[in-house]
Amino acid sequence: MNQSFAVWLLIMLSLVTANLPFLVERPFLALPWKQKGESDRPGWLQWLSSIIFFALLVGIGAAAMTLIGQGVFAATDAASVARFVGILLALSAAVALVLAYPGWRSRGLAIKKNFFERLLELLVFYALVGVLGFAFEANLGNRFEQGWEFYAITLCLFLVLGYPGFVWRYLLKRRAAARADRRSKTDAMAAH
Repeated sequence: MNQSFAVWLLIMLSLVTANLPFLVERPFLALPWKQKGESDRPGWLQWLSSIIFFALLVGIGAAAMTLIGQGVFAATDAASVARFVGILLALSAAVALVLAYPGWRSRGLAIKKNFFERLLELLVFYALVGVLGFAFEANLGNRFEQGWEFYAITLCLFLVLGYPGFVWRYLLKRRAAARADRRSKTDAMAAH
């Protein structure tokens, strides 16, 4: 893997994951509180599932750092490339399965996420992409220590990449709903 491929892969992954919380109504996180539209469950079960969920995400992040970051990858033979792609696909499948659990748990229910829950999802996606970026950096060479400035800048860039989804969710959708409401009122007045 070369550096430009890793950078472009992270940029594309950031673009997709930064917009997911705004474009999809389905929950991606098992939160310790009841979301709007979710079925009633005991509080201890809600907390337990949330702790296990986040522990699995941390475990996948640690596995990514170990398997990708400390793995020796030299794109000299097909077996090395196939191993690296296999590791990426296995980690992606594990993340997809863990993130699919909250939606599976509330299947058939109309969950309504509020802005705070979408922001939490955005931060979790930022952390997952960041762990993958650190793993790529460690795989390519020395991993550099970063200060708070790095995290502030990358979080701002991640938020900017999520702006189209934010606009679609909170600005365009309401305007389209208001326009449809005006049309229905106009049609009702014309019918009388």
